[in-house]
This record gives sequence, structure tokens and C-alpha cells, in this order.
Amino acid sequence: EVQLVESGGGLVQPGGSLRLSCAASGFTFSRYAMSWVRQAPGKGLEWVSAINTGGGSITYADSVKGRFTISRDNAKNTLYLQMNSLKPEDTAVYYCAKSKSSMYGSRWSLYDYWGQGTQVTVSS
Repeated sequence: EVQLVESGGGLVQPGGSLRLSCAASGFTFSRYAMSWVRQAPGKGLEWVSAINTGGGSITYADSVKGRFTISRDNAKNTLYLQMNSLKPEDTAVYYCAKSKSSMYGSRWSLYDYWGQGTQVTVSS
């Protein structure tokens, strides 16, 4: 059974940092691309970032480029999202998503499993 468990969310002041983790199990993590997506209160899902199987190819949404860093540790079956210079508009539930293959990107059709999410709140 595929499981994706996010952690690391919380309340942080504007300008602060958080590191999210996504622990994966039930599949061969290193064979699949992964993504982070988020959903702000009252809004739809927004794709944030994606990473290929080896971690050498990465892409970001314009809204987070230069502030967020996606990475993965295939030995630990874990996906990360380092978030710096956080803004109130980054407030959302953050989800990790597993690609159906090694392909990665922003299209929802690429992904087949999602975690339960972790809440990030940026507020003073």
C-alpha cells in the first residue's frame, strides 16, 4: 500500500523558514518523480515544485522560485521542501504527490497518490 506522510508544518512569522518532509512507503521511491502541491484556504490546489527520480532535475512554480528548495533522499525514502522567506500568501495545506512514473511536472494527470497534508501558517 502506497503511503505518503507529510510533517514539519506549523506556525511561522513572515520571513521565517520551515522544512517539510514526506515519508514514503509501499513503493520503490527512487523510481518515481515526486511533487509538492498546496491548497490555500478557500482556493484550489496549486502545484509548487517537482523533482525527478535522482534529484538532478527540478522545477518550481513562479510564486515560490528562489525561496523554496525541493530535494529527496532516496536512501531514506523521503521528500523534502525547504521553505525560506515565507510570506502570508504561502499559508496553505501542503501535500506531497507521487508521480505515476519517472515523469515530473505540473500537470495533475502525472500523479496518482497524495499524502494527507501538513498545515503551514505564516502570520505575525
